[in-house]
Amino acid sequence: MDRQACGMIVLFNKPFRIICQFSPEGDKRTLAEFVDIPRVYPAGRLDYDSEGLLLLTDDGRLQARLSSPDNAKYKTYLVQVEGSVDQAAVDRLAHGVELKEGVTLPARVRMIPEPAWLWPRDPPIRQRKSIPTSWLEVAIREGRNRQIRRMSAAVGFPVLRLVRTAIDRFELGGLQPGEYRIIQRGKRKV
Repeated sequence: MDRQACGMIVLFNKPFRIICQFSPEGDKRTLAEFVDIPRVYPAGRLDYDSEGLLLLTDDGRLQARLSSPDNAKYKTYLVQVEGSVDQAAVDRLAHGVELKEGVTLPARVRMIPEPAWLWPRDPPIRQRKSIPTSWLEVAIREGRNRQIRRMSAAVGFPVLRLVRTAIDRFELGGLQPGEYRIIQRGKRKV
């Protein structure tokens, strides 16, 4: 995109079971509990039961560009699944998976060891002694509803934990759950 005036961008590490809005909805916790910056709004979404990077901005045009499906920027996730993932499942995820609304775009997928730097989830995932878990790094360019969970289930590996670590060039870095960092004000190429 061209260099142009834009507002601030805030990187926020959304904790588990927080909704991506500031206004209350029932008894669910919201962004207002963590982010005390006036007039910023989420650029995109992250499911209630997913964790990790969420971008916020005070610029409506920038918000629209960042969250538009036409923008097709890669979003990267760490995915803990139930079972021992094999290369055949990785290949299926990478080439596209049939969902009810059609085949997903190709994804970047690789098996990884459990990330040592990752914070413990509160509450922890359910563990079954007789069933191992595996970790994947998955990068997708589309944002269908609960897409990675549905893709993983379609190849036989239910998601136990989903943590977004990057949106295009914006990375979570060392932010802990509930922390945020302002990274931009003024002119910048986005």
